Amino acid sequence: MDIVEYKCPNCSADLKFSPQTQRLTCEYCGGSFTMEEIKKLFEKNESALDQGAAAQQTQQEAQGSGEFEQNTKMYTCSSCGAEVMADSQQTALFCYYCHNPVILSGKMTGNYRPQKVIGFKIARDQAIEGFKKWCFKSFVPNDFKTQQQLEKITGLYVPFWLADCTVDINYQGNAKQIRSWYSGNYEYTETKSFSLKRWGSVVANNVPADGSKRIDDELMESIEPFNYSDMKDFSMSYLSGFYAEKYDMDKDAMFPRIKERLTGVCKSHIHNTLNGYTATSTVNESYDFSRADMKYVMLPVWFMSYKYKDKVYEFVMNGQTGKIAGTPPLDRGKLRLCCWGIIAACAAASYLIGGLLMGGVF
Repeated sequence: MDIVEYKCPNCSADLKFSPQTQRLTCEYCGGSFTMEEIKKLFEKNESALDQGAAAQQTQQEAQGSGEFEQNTKMYTCSSCGAEVMADSQQTALFCYYCHNPVILSGKMTGNYRPQKVIGFKIARDQAIEGFKKWCFKSFVPNDFKTQQQLEKITGLYVPFWLADCTVDINYQGNAKQIRSWYSGNYEYTETKSFSLKRWGSVVANNVPADGSKRIDDELMESIEPFNYSDMKDFSMSYLSGFYAEKYDMDKDAMFPRIKERLTGVCKSHIHNTLNGYTATSTVNESYDFSRADMKYVMLPVWFMSYKYKDKVYEFVMNGQTGKIAGTPPLDRGKLRLCCWGIIAACAAASYLIGGLLMGGVF
């Protein structure tokens, strides 16, 4: 397995991408390098992306016929010499022993080379503080708040497909507007009928859909939008210090979902224009895609999971904007104690007020 590491030119320590400065920095000597400087210093690493077919062929040596062998690969950490296992989807990770950040370059070639990337803007300590403020409610389990749990937070580059689409809209329907009033002893009703027509084209850019089967689609949609004006040409150096996955759903598999999302938005917009009528009915409605260009990008996400009573709770944070989504676990024991406390307080207040009133009477 080919690996790529970014070492400090000054002291040879590991370089990691810094969300605060958008540069690769060295924690030991304080060195800091722009992405352009890194591309020049590590031109060999960057060119590894263009050796797609040959590199992929080299790493696909026979490992047996079992499912385990087919879905795992081994690489050797150049810092400590340990052999570390990676599954078939991981493209960037850390050595389990020396915590050295490495990038599995053989998995980032050919069709798996992203076109664009948005670097992390939210640092790890900022992500932890954000999770504390968002989900440290009164009724979450105590061990959910421990530092050990917070250390599980993981910065991951998620594979996304972005679609640029043109949708041709054609809507035809009927509407009625009914008005009633009284004059003297008579009730009058006026009915007006209308023919409704809506047509036009909608141009939508960067409609997203994550390309990983292992990540919940609704969870990813809940932390949108990303600011796509921050996208840069892909460089493996952005991945240094973070985890990353490659897609396991290609653009053909993702297009139906993108089409469904965009059709829903267009349909909602059209129906929102059909206001002011007593009743409407649809005769014909079509949303046809005349253009759909897809690009493969990597987007930054902070992940944290927690297992409570045999259920796994997942939380995600947009690594660019800080938007958080997920459902915190509920400690029902704490909730019951709180409810009983409120009931007891209400009963005590009622008893006190009743005593005062009775005392006032007698």
